[in-house]
Formats: sequence, C-alpha cells, structure tokens
Amino acid sequence: MRAIAAWFFIFCYLVPSVFAQLRHGFYDGTCPPAESIVGRVVFNHWDRNRTVTAALLRMQFHDCVVKGCDASLLIDPTTERPSEKSVGRNAGVRGFEIIDEAKKELELVCPKTVSCADIVTIATRDSIALAGGPKFKVRTGRRDGLRSNPSDVKLLGPTVSVATSIKAFKSIGFNVSTMVALIGGGHTVGVAHCSLFQDRIKDPKMDSKLRAKLKKSCRGPNDPSVFMDQNTPFRVDNEIYRQMIQQRAILRIDDNLIRDGSTRSIVSDFAYNNKLFKESFAEAMQKMGEIGVLTGDSGEIRTNCRAFNN
Repeated sequence: MRAIAAWFFIFCYLVPSVFAQLRHGFYDGTCPPAESIVGRVVFNHWDRNRTVTAALLRMQFHDCVVKGCDASLLIDPTTERPSEKSVGRNAGVRGFEIIDEAKKELELVCPKTVSCADIVTIATRDSIALAGGPKFKVRTGRRDGLRSNPSDVKLLGPTVSVATSIKAFKSIGFNVSTMVALIGGGHTVGVAHCSLFQDRIKDPKMDSKLRAKLKKSCRGPNDPSVFMDQNTPFRVDNEIYRQMIQQRAILRIDDNLIRDGSTRSIVSDFAYNNKLFKESFAEAMQKMGEIGVLTGDSGEIRTNCRAFNN
C-alpha cells in the first residue's frame, strides 16, 4: 500500500498520441457484455474491500505514465526478464487479481477479444463511481503492449514542485486545472506511508493538531500509513482540497498546490464546489486513460494479463 500515495508520482517526457481508433462501444459488436462483466467483478471486490478504488487508481496511473496505457505494468517479472513490476515504486501496486478475474471471465465469453489495457481502464472508472465519484464514459479499443522494461519507469517523488508538475503534465496535453484535479482526485482515497511525508511532520505550517497526530501514528514499526483524506478516506470527493486550504495536507505536493499562485485558486474552486471537482476529475481520468495507447494492429490482445502471448 506504500503508495496509494504514489498517485502523485508525476511522469515526464510522454508525447500525446492521436486516438482515432478508440471509440465508445468498441466491443458492442465483438463482445457486448465486456463492460458489464468487468463492472460485476469490480463491484464484488469493492463490496468486500473499499480500498479497491485507491488500488485501481494507482494501478492505472502507474501503467499509463510509463510508455502509455498498454498494461505493461501487469507483466510479471521472470528470472530471465525483469518487468515494470520489478521497480521499487511499483512494489506496492495491488489489485492485479481483480484484472485477472475479469480477464478469465472475458476469455470464456469472448476469447482473444478484450485487451488487458481496456480492462484496467473500465475497472478503474467503475471503482471511482462506486466510491461516490463521477460516472463517466471511456473510449475503448486499446491494445496490450509488447514491452515491460524497468528502465522505462521514471517517477518523481512526493516533494515535487508545482512548476515541475505543470511541465510534466503539459507535455502530455494536460492544462493546470486537469492536473490539479488528477493529483487531488487520486489523493482523496488511499493512504500514504510515513516515510513519504517526514518533511511535512516537521513543517510548522501544518495544522498543529494534525502534526501531533501524525507524529504519534508514525512512531510504530514497519513504516505505518495514514489516510491522505482524514475525513472521507473511501469516497472520491473534494474533501482533500478542503484539507489543503486548512493546512491539513499530508503530502508536500498537496501542500504545494495551495501555496503556489498558479494552482491556489483552482484548489479553492474545487474545495467549495464538489460538482466542479467531479466534472474536472472525470475529464482528467478520460485524458489520462488515452495517453500513448496502442490501437489497430499495434501490440496484441493478451490471453493472460501477466504474460506476453507466445
């Protein structure tokens, strides 16, 4: 779980793609029940464990920001060939069993038809809605990648500056508002381990009561974790932005968003308008889900999301 917090790990050097072959209802003719099958699997897991939303959000983010949304993160490493899963910052990504279960059911109904990359996209969208977040459509038609290399994983840390974040997001077509929506939306569910915010515990600008609470929580062994959203940790809502305004942000990047002049007013707008946040977060998720996708004859449709086809 180290990082459901790691949603903020911002990416660099990705170039926008043209998504002409993605479309709504891509599987209507080839696998009509595709989205309902994924949705049912996600609900069954979420109904037992409300942290599923945070897990899938992090999974999609960490997949898409490395060479695009191609399910490269799902590939298991072997003794001969490491994969993106081998990288330390991906060690805490979870929820792979949800994708496996959906893929197994889909292969029984529509073999070699629905990509793992699309399953991740649909599953994440549905988990957001289950957690009270926005309901939105996603275009499908992604193909699965043929590469999963640890050297491709370039992720920045929780103390990244707003200027660096803006530059990274701009390189893939995000404006400042959608960037703030994506960062905050990812942090409204899930946890952060204490090792990720030691700088904040020492910050006198943080709310004194929260600082004392965090110091106490972080005294335990094995790098304890705390909810990033202290009030509604299992709901996708605008509460995290209210905490930023109140100097109660856990992570440095969140605190930076309220202090930087280029993002302060956006944080304030989201804090006082949940409808605006949800609309912006939906837009940000749709945009993120189309980073660097493979379509047409590119890539493959895996039969097992954890391994390339033979």
